[in-house]
Amino acid sequence: MNSISTAALADLDPVHVAAHSAASPVRAPSRIGRFARRHARSAAALVLLAVVMFPFLWLVQLAFRPAAEVFDDSLLFRPTLESFTSLLQGNFLKSFGNSLLVSTLSTGLSLLIGVPAAYALTRWKFRGRQQVALWILVTRMAPPIAFTIPFFLAYRWLGLQDTIIGLAIVYLTFNLAIVIWLMQTFFEAVPPSLEEAAYIDGCGVWRAFWRITLPLTAPGLAATAVLCFIFSWNDFFYALILTRTNATTAPVAIVNFLQYEGWEWSKIAAGGTLVMFPVVIFTVLVRTWLVRGLTAGGLKD
Repeated sequence: MNSISTAALADLDPVHVAAHSAASPVRAPSRIGRFARRHARSAAALVLLAVVMFPFLWLVQLAFRPAAEVFDDSLLFRPTLESFTSLLQGNFLKSFGNSLLVSTLSTGLSLLIGVPAAYALTRWKFRGRQQVALWILVTRMAPPIAFTIPFFLAYRWLGLQDTIIGLAIVYLTFNLAIVIWLMQTFFEAVPPSLEEAAYIDGCGVWRAFWRITLPLTAPGLAATAVLCFIFSWNDFFYALILTRTNATTAPVAIVNFLQYEGWEWSKIAAGGTLVMFPVVIFTVLVRTWLVRGLTAGGLKD
């Protein structure tokens, strides 16, 4: 018998309609189907996380693996700290401290100079403002090799070769463009009317900047600081050319384990593991502001 149409159901007695509905119930989704739909995104996220984290996890397990078992196929081994112990007994700890000092100093100088410059380019209208901002960005696009020889010759004449200050100044040159361009986006998102209200209350330009504008752009400031720190921390080329012994950074010190007699894989893995920690810790401390800062630039009213 064909199914009863909607018009026919309307003419029937409600008791007959209820009986017909009960005779043909809608099949509910199975428990397995509901579970799969509910946890599909979580499973996909875990798979993606495993793929992304696999190189780092493999590096960490190499750092804790005995040196004689580095190339073993077995994943089961007795963890040991001999790689870290032998690493810290050498000059790596000094190079690690140099990297931390240079990265912190260059990040602080970049923010100190770049944030007011970005604010000036955002608020003060003058002829050629867009061209100035473009030329600042162009300096970041040039390859590092283009500046290496001029920096090397100038530093040898000024006595800044193989110094912490000299290396921080080099990092300042390419971090400054990042600070100005990123912070311009966040300053443009702050309504000028808030600053105008502060002017009416008696604040000057810079007082309104420190009291009103800068706190509102704190997420962007955190994101910019993290990026500057990472770029300085991960630099290898400038540190290799402009340092020798006194200001050698951690990435250059790790390369020194690649010797002619053989590569010390256990020390390389331990050094790589230690190099990751400051960036991870710094990012975790400002993670809330970092996420808000990286996403704020893509939102428009």
